[in-house]
Order: sequence, then C-alpha cells, then structure tokens
Amino acid sequence: MAEEEPGATVHLLCLAASSGVPLFCRSSRGGAPARQQLPFSVIGSLNGVHMFGQNLEVQLSSARTEDTTVVWRSFHDSITLIALSSEEDSAELRLERLLHMVFGAMVLFVGLEELTNIRNVERLKKELRASYHLIDSFLGDSELIGDLTQCVDCVIPPEGSLLQEALSGFAEATGTAFVSLVVSGRMVAATESWWRLGTPESVLLPWLVGSLPPQAARDYPVYLPHGSPTVPHRLLTLTLLPGLELCLLCGPQPSLSRLDTQLLERWWQPLLDPLRACLPLGPRALPDGFPLHTDILGLLLLHLELKRCLFTVEPLGDKEPSAEQRRRLLRNFYTLVTTTHFPAESGPPEKAEDVVHRAQLPRACYLVLGPGSGWQLVALQLGMRLLLLLLSPQSPTHGLRSLATNTLHALTPLL
Repeated sequence: MAEEEPGATVHLLCLAASSGVPLFCRSSRGGAPARQQLPFSVIGSLNGVHMFGQNLEVQLSSARTEDTTVVWRSFHDSITLIALSSEEDSAELRLERLLHMVFGAMVLFVGLEELTNIRNVERLKKELRASYHLIDSFLGDSELIGDLTQCVDCVIPPEGSLLQEALSGFAEATGTAFVSLVVSGRMVAATESWWRLGTPESVLLPWLVGSLPPQAARDYPVYLPHGSPTVPHRLLTLTLLPGLELCLLCGPQPSLSRLDTQLLERWWQPLLDPLRACLPLGPRALPDGFPLHTDILGLLLLHLELKRCLFTVEPLGDKEPSAEQRRRLLRNFYTLVTTTHFPAESGPPEKAEDVVHRAQLPRACYLVLGPGSGWQLVALQLGMRLLLLLLSPQSPTHGLRSLATNTLHALTPLL
C-alpha cells in the first residue's frame, strides 16, 4: 500500500452525456485546488471512448495507464462524470465513490430535474458554479472521511444526553423534525428524523455546512438527492459558537426571523459550557480523557448499519507522522481492506452458501509499512463495527489484534 504522493493530481470532468459538452472541470494537486485544465482533445477522447463502448453495449468503468487511473460513471443517461488520478496505485473504489458524491452535490444544488432534462446547457453551467466549493472539498485533503466511507462523520460530546435533550426540545418548539448540531462538518447530535436521512444527503449536509464561510445565519435552498431530488427544502443554519452550528431542514416554515435570539437563548444559553466543550472535538472526535493506548496514532471506527463513523488522527500529541500523512494512510488502508478483505455491504445472508462464505471471511488483518517508517495498520471487524488503527512502530506485532479488540470494546458504547 503506497502512501499518497504529495504532488498527486486529480481531475474531475462533468459532461452532458447526449452531446458530450463539458459542463465543468475541477482539479486538485497535492490536495489543494489547481487551475490546471485538461486539453479539450483529451476530454473529448475520454468521453468518446466511453460513448463508443456504450454503442457496442459495453460498459467501460475504469482503465489504468502507467501513471493514471481513470474511472467513468453515467448518471440517469444524462450526466457523465470522469475522474483521473495520478496517485500511485490509486484504487477505483475511491474514485467511484468520489463520482457518486459529486453527482449528489450537483443534485443538492440544482435538483435532479435540471440534470436529467437539460434544456439550456449554458444556464446549467452557471447554476452548477454554486456547487464548486463543495466539489473542490472532495478533491482536497479533507479532515473528514465520509466521502470515502459513505458514513456520517461524528464526534462524541462529553455531555451528549444534555445536548440531545435540548435539541429535541428546540425541534418541538420550532415545529421542525430535522435538527442537528454540527461542529467543523461533523455531527455532534441530531433528532431521530435527521438520522433517518438517506445517503448521500446524510453525508453531504454536514459536509456542506462545514465547507461554507462562517456566517451568523443562513437560509439555504437544497434538494435531497435520495429523499427529495426534485422538490427543494430549506437548510437553516444558526451559529451558536464559532465553528458550532445549529442546522434545521424544513419547508416554508419556520421563517429565519422566527428563530429569534430569545428562542435560542432559552434553549442554548444554559448549555454554554457543554457547547464550548464540543469545539475541540472537530479534529479529535473523542472527548478529553478518553482512554486510548499510547501507540495509537489514528483511528477510524465505522458502524456499518447506522452509517456513522468516528475518524481522528489526533488522539495523542504531535508524534510523527504528520496529521496529513496519517489521514492518507488510514484512507488508503480503508480502501485496501474494503476492496480486498471485508465485504462492502453487510446484510442478512440470503442463501446457505452465503452463510458458508461469510464464515470464511477474515475478521482481522494488519499491515506493516516500510522500509524506514515501520508504522503499522490493523483492521478488525466485529458484527456491524469495523475498526482501523494506525499504530507506532514500537507496538509489538503479536499484540496488534489484542490492542484492536480492547480498543473496539472501549469505543462500542460510543457508536
């Protein structure tokens, strides 16, 4: 498993499937937005070979060259998305999920009708510009991982029960079932209705809130790619503290003016200290004092049924490697174990042979990086939970499974 190259380039192309007209092209280099654009001849060739295959009833999904991985996806026979990555050993899974998130972001801003029934290409191009900042965040080195895991990034607040109680009361007072608290793009707490949102909007909405410039309040029209792709809803956000936002998903009511200072103070002023305790949870995800082994440099915990995850590379101090390197290593390891060792979907077995197959599936695996670094990665799956750990070189290899098992048992009550 190669670590992602610092200068790796990712290109994202969006075209109208019927005409091949480019709608936009976004790029990143080294995790930062780049102005580099592919020549029109290259864009035309990439789309042309895909269309040629479709005409012969052949579905071209991915290809590799010496230094580039290419993935194609068509959506509703109307939009074609193409992703190219120069990252060494880049996995198709990562690019496939990137394309699904990008299309979800497009639907979030303009609605499915505009994308499946394109009447005016130039107008659609202009409307899609509103989605660029969200799409660019998928191409960059994000601190979140929901774009890859398709699970909601969460944090564990120290006084979660108090926040949950206040959130439910506030939702009832405003007549809105969909309410959540978001810190730095991660979910702190949410009402039951919000947790029932489907994929990808459950991942996209907090990610969108975390990617927007700070504002005291917003009234944002959004479509729900799964739940309401043709009828817009309103996303209201209210900043309780810098970086901590209260989000409401609603229809015409309530108006933003109805959510006055008096209503906010009634529900949230008494909880000022628990709210402040949520602010450092952005990068850490876990509350201060949570017992973690000193060898753990980063962790990713997924609940495959609830579609939620905890992701942190800052459990302990500022040891090597850097936070950026840790995130890349865990993302690459997740891609490796998901495509190689663990099934992507976990549901009830339908046939007797499925039961036998699952009995033969691995429950744990590990990887030692080298030469020179010696960092270790271990993955453990128990039931609906999958845990990935990045460990320091001094952690003994024979104790990896025991360490992972103990850590998973400690984290299980949280997620």
